[in-house]
Amino acid sequence: MTAALRRFDPVPFILSLPTALTLGIFLLVPLAATAILSLQAFSLYTGIESVFNLDNYREIFSDDYFGEIFLRTARIAAFTTLLCVLIGAPEAVILMRMKAPWRGIFLLVALGPLLISVVSRTLGWALLFGSTGVINDALIALGIVDEPVRFMYTEYGVVIALAHVLLPFMIISVMTTLQRLNPMVESASYSLGASAFTTFRRVILPQVLPGIFAGSIIVFAMAASAFATPQIIGGRRLKVVATLVYDEYLFSLNWPLGAALALLLFAIIIVVAVGFNRLAEARFKRMYG
Repeated sequence: MTAALRRFDPVPFILSLPTALTLGIFLLVPLAATAILSLQAFSLYTGIESVFNLDNYREIFSDDYFGEIFLRTARIAAFTTLLCVLIGAPEAVILMRMKAPWRGIFLLVALGPLLISVVSRTLGWALLFGSTGVINDALIALGIVDEPVRFMYTEYGVVIALAHVLLPFMIISVMTTLQRLNPMVESASYSLGASAFTTFRRVILPQVLPGIFAGSIIVFAMAASAFATPQIIGGRRLKVVATLVYDEYLFSLNWPLGAALALLLFAIIIVVAVGFNRLAEARFKRMYG
């Protein structure tokens, strides 16, 4: 026992104490307060009541209205993630193959949206999506459509705008993985007679997958919890969970129901993130034993 105490080094615990306190104050304490609030009752006449029950959760699970909003949120987040993977992963590969100074220039262009406010970017998409916006004017001028396509207040409009907002996170994640990729492995594949497609499928893609999984977790979580973009592009009718929580807090003043919705969204994001992580771990075990 004495020897174990002598080997105990308190320095790592002391150094990690500020981080632990910050995590507890700014994350765990608000989550605990939100959880307690979600269990309380609400009345239009008396406001929030100190009566603890599961009525808010029962209301959410029993009402198809809330189920539809959760499904819409999951659908938008899933399609946004898929679009970011299809665009961001190849773009990251192309950027890594560029030489200076073109890599720096195009990387700045790809990551440029991060330098602009989300609201400003979304308002820009609202101008592009209008019936007399640049996109519809170009489609009509090219003869692709005869009348303006409705982008505003639609799910695919929200997906396109969210993909633009979140694409840099996918690019950064994939590029971080590609930096550890040995280019000699790809050259060895070609020297052994493998085609470009086989080299990509058997050599490049398995090493890019960790970045794709990490980027997918980030994009899905941010898309599912996004507020400004769905609020502006989707409008009042196309609600997602984040905008519904906003309405419950500020318009209906039903804070307990809003807290329950927020906690359920948080739980879904955690489950999806853990699922992605388990899927990645299982694949790596199959690949590397």
